Amino acid sequence: MPDLLNVCSDFGTTLARPRDASRAVVLIGFKRQGNLGLGYLASTLRARGYRVDILDFEDPYEEIEAAVLSAQPVLVGFSLIFQFYIVRFERLMCRLRADGVNAHFTMGGHFPSLSYEHALELAPQLDSVVRFEGELTLLELVDCLTVGREWRSIQGIAYRQDERAVATQLRPLIHDLDEIPYPDRAIQPRVILGRPVMQMLASRGCARTCSFCSIHMFYRSAPGKVVRTRKPAEIAREMRMLHEERGISLFLFQDDDFPVFGPAWHRWTREFLAELYRQDLPSHILWKINARADAVDPDLFAEMRDAGMYLVYMGLESGSEEGLVTLNKSITVQQNIRAVDCLKELNILFDFGFMLLDPSSTFQSILENVAFLRRIVGDGYMAAEFCRMIPYDGTPIKEQLAQQGRLRGDVCNPDYDFLDPRLHDFYAAVSELLNITGWIHGLQALSPQLKNLWSEFAVIERLFPSVPDIQAYKSELRQITKASNEVLFQVVEDLAYAFIEDRRPNHSQYALREKCSRFVDGMLIARNEFVMRNRLYFLKELGIEEPQAVA
Repeated sequence: MPDLLNVCSDFGTTLARPRDASRAVVLIGFKRQGNLGLGYLASTLRARGYRVDILDFEDPYEEIEAAVLSAQPVLVGFSLIFQFYIVRFERLMCRLRADGVNAHFTMGGHFPSLSYEHALELAPQLDSVVRFEGELTLLELVDCLTVGREWRSIQGIAYRQDERAVATQLRPLIHDLDEIPYPDRAIQPRVILGRPVMQMLASRGCARTCSFCSIHMFYRSAPGKVVRTRKPAEIAREMRMLHEERGISLFLFQDDDFPVFGPAWHRWTREFLAELYRQDLPSHILWKINARADAVDPDLFAEMRDAGMYLVYMGLESGSEEGLVTLNKSITVQQNIRAVDCLKELNILFDFGFMLLDPSSTFQSILENVAFLRRIVGDGYMAAEFCRMIPYDGTPIKEQLAQQGRLRGDVCNPDYDFLDPRLHDFYAAVSELLNITGWIHGLQALSPQLKNLWSEFAVIERLFPSVPDIQAYKSELRQITKASNEVLFQVVEDLAYAFIEDRRPNHSQYALREKCSRFVDGMLIARNEFVMRNRLYFLKELGIEEPQAVA
């Protein structure tokens, strides 16, 4: 594990700085899914001796209040992942102030980093904003606060001065990611069929320039190299530690774009695979990555599969060439299809992001998108889901829409005008119908549940390959997914043609709700019967004794 106290580059200037490490720090954010951002901030502060409490923003206010009052922190940091939550964060800050919390309030994340003026305006209780990568900036800010030193001149922050927002000189991005201590992971891991799951990070940054995404703007706005990779040996060592100490078997890499594109990153990935084998991990673990479709290489991905990669998430986003150009994906529909076909041939599960509508959408592009979805998952390989493009702060497409006079809404509800005004009513009709029938949105909706079952199945297939009748269960799950996908495609097509032809749609809410319920019941029955038929096998493989019946 890196020793933050003995480094001499990015972190070296912090060695001699005075501090009072007896003071506590509280960090608040979304915690349940494994917030590596908060984890890295906490581990950096703890390496300097600070006590750090990480609180879940979704916990009841009374629990948050009690924890903050008990800690008596010098600083409370708020991690804003989604910009539309800033009003809720401000309400939390107001309640904490009303309850006597006089600590320094700061906030980090993409939105406050890229739109610090707006963040300070919407959250008046904030004392500062930590911009871009926060480990060094937050550490220096806390050091200043604990000894009463002036903090407004440190790099990488923004604050109010005479009723206006002021930003200091930007702090360079951290060059060597392995100088940061391993992140705090004080969470109960999610479990998939007895196998604990944990988030990992192999790199930071994204070299692409998608118009709808704030990630590349986040990393390009600060000085320094945009994409930085960790040393493969360090990643494998961290994975080995987590496997041995906490029994982690499933690793979800949260890199914005896992480094697999191009010759240089091919070499890096193969070095990473070699380190996994050196640590004797491939026979004990599985891992998932995020990657672009044009990075899917059959030879490399076959090697990655054999070393434990079981799932690839791709941002396909559109099945329309015009849509891909609007989103500045720098990719073609055919490249997306080739990537999907390649992963299927390699028997690697894939998931994907997809936008049914974007600012260039027409009814023709919607039909093209449905045809594309039918082409890639019409066979039931994965459940279909989609959304519409949202113009987030800090993205090029938001600025384009503003220049065109098409930008609408506010920070919490960003929106835009379609070129065809009928598309507003169309998407509202699609959303209402699918929300009412429980098809896409929410953890209990049909498509998300199917995706979870496919992820679970991929784990079973890799970690429990000799389980009886696994192929029969796979066939049953595929048929349910295929049928539910086709109903979804038909609903969207029918609604599109209803608007084109100015007629009533053919699908009713009642009929769709009934179909959705049947699909949900069918998949749960299939899954539970499969597990129950093989419960003795799973218990034996997991080293668990079968519970004895109570007389």
